Amino acid sequence: MTELAVRELPLFPLPEVVLFPQEYLPLHIFESRYRIMLQSVLETDSRFGVIRWDPTTKKIADVGCCAQIIKHHTSEDGRSNIVTLGQQRFRVLEIISETPFINALVSWIDDEPISDQVKLDELKNSVSIALKDVVSLTGKLMDSEKSLPDSLPEIPRELSFWIAAHLGGPVASEQQNLLELTNTFNRLEREYELLDQTRRQLAARTALKDTFSNADQTNT
Repeated sequence: MTELAVRELPLFPLPEVVLFPQEYLPLHIFESRYRIMLQSVLETDSRFGVIRWDPTTKKIADVGCCAQIIKHHTSEDGRSNIVTLGQQRFRVLEIISETPFINALVSWIDDEPISDQVKLDELKNSVSIALKDVVSLTGKLMDSEKSLPDSLPEIPRELSFWIAAHLGGPVASEQQNLLELTNTFNRLEREYELLDQTRRQLAARTALKDTFSNADQTNT
């Protein structure tokens, strides 16, 4: 794992929200402490940390993602709507203060260097096929056109983040784990397992639907 520079970073805990690099996250800021945080952030480098907060344990995760404000609008009543873009991931080293908002000492983290590019590319291709199959089968099951964006990331690391951010179902429940992984191959490998499992389930449901559909046509 590559650990980069250490810095102070304001944190914005969100329940059940995991931000990934290069993903957009719109936010509505209304609590007074986060209004103060927003003002402070806008006066510096427009960056703060989005981190998952567990409402059950009342604790924040160890790893989050830095968000950079790219658009903001503050209304007369002090509420703000902002659009942020995910940047580097970070690990919380120490909570420096908790009032009026959480301020932490963090270290930037990145994925480990690639050891076998050929093997990684092969896995990426398998993941891409599984992803297309899941989207296609979902469309058939729901009788609707489903398609992937034309600009799907080609780089394995970026693709792994895109999948983690956009897929629901079993992938959504593992988002925090996928964010914390610092090995691109391991992240794609886990995503392939989840996609392949989903693909098998969807294929079985689609086959069952076709069977009933054919039976209805025969009876009529």
